[in-house]
Amino acid sequence: MTPAGSATRQLDRVAISGEAAPQDRTIAIEAPVAIEVDGLGYAVLMATPVDLDDLAYGFVLAERLVDRAAEVVDVMAHATDAGTLLRVTLAPERHVRVADRVRHRVSESSCGLCGIENLEQALRPLPAVTAQTAAMPAALFAAAAALRDHQPLARATGATHAAALCASDGTIRLVREDVGRHNAFDKLIGAMGRGGLDWDGGFALLSSRCSFELVEKAVLAGCPLLATLSAATTLAIDRAAAAGLALRTSIRNDALYAA
Repeated sequence: MTPAGSATRQLDRVAISGEAAPQDRTIAIEAPVAIEVDGLGYAVLMATPVDLDDLAYGFVLAERLVDRAAEVVDVMAHATDAGTLLRVTLAPERHVRVADRVRHRVSESSCGLCGIENLEQALRPLPAVTAQTAAMPAALFAAAAALRDHQPLARATGATHAAALCASDGTIRLVREDVGRHNAFDKLIGAMGRGGLDWDGGFALLSSRCSFELVEKAVLAGCPLLATLSAATTLAIDRAAAAGLALRTSIRNDALYAA
């Protein structure tokens, strides 16, 4: 039985000898997910179409369209031949914020002033991280070692990322998967918001490299520590330092890097 978010495809398995034979494989689904917020087309993501309500909540939080999950009034998913349409309705007082962000996303950058405005929007100031983590390095190594056991889609397909909410002792409390690392983190943050879960002195663990977008999502979600299995970029390190987010990357069996 294939896990949710996957499908079976027949591929040719080619041996080192050059001999080929057909074989059924479990493949991760990647499909367009169009997000419409308060009736306005906002973004199209290439995502794994599971846990879409979580994705919607996490996405609008990461886009700063809302400040808390309670400001999301409704999420409706509509399947189409081309993909999935996610219609998100926010509290009425957030509609002005949505309209302003849509304007920035579609503005032309043919003139110098528009380009500068778009650059400023891309690197907007981040709030300071005030939460504290109680996790010691041993907890990060324990969570990293256990993460694979919580990734049914990755085990079946070898093609998805995971984002995990971890307790301070390294126990994995909640995981979301997606073909996109950003989507997986949005799903986790959305699931936490919908379920009323907090970091409680723990941390986030991602199976991917650490890009600046992931740092920003962590900061906006109030995460005290972001850990990733792969390395960080310069901008990720700089943005984390500016916001006071603890960063732990390139986690291996015997070492990690702290920034």
